[in-house]
Amino acid sequence: MATIKLIVASCMLLATSGCSSVMSHTGSNQGYYPGTRACVDMLKSDNTSWVMMPLVALDLPFSALVDTILLPYDYLNSGNDGTADSPKARILHGEEPNLATPHSTDSATY
Repeated sequence: MATIKLIVASCMLLATSGCSSVMSHTGSNQGYYPGTRACVDMLKSDNTSWVMMPLVALDLPFSALVDTILLPYDYLNSGNDGTADSPKARILHGEEPNLATPHSTDSATY
């Protein structure tokens, strides 16, 4: 029974490890060690609740580890423009054809 608890706890810990790092790498390029910087910023912030502080402190070493593993990926993407990968830029680019089409409110055109 103790081994099952240990396996479940280990799986839960591995599933949540490096959470800030994974979230930071899904968006636009934010430089080197973005997950670690996000954890440190949350720990320094007065707006972080007392419930999140231990979770962020627990996530910090795992985010540093994942950021270190992803360092070659960050290096390869360091020359890319980060704004081009942002969700806002992709949405605006996708909406350009819709915005370029004039919409007439004149009832005679129907």
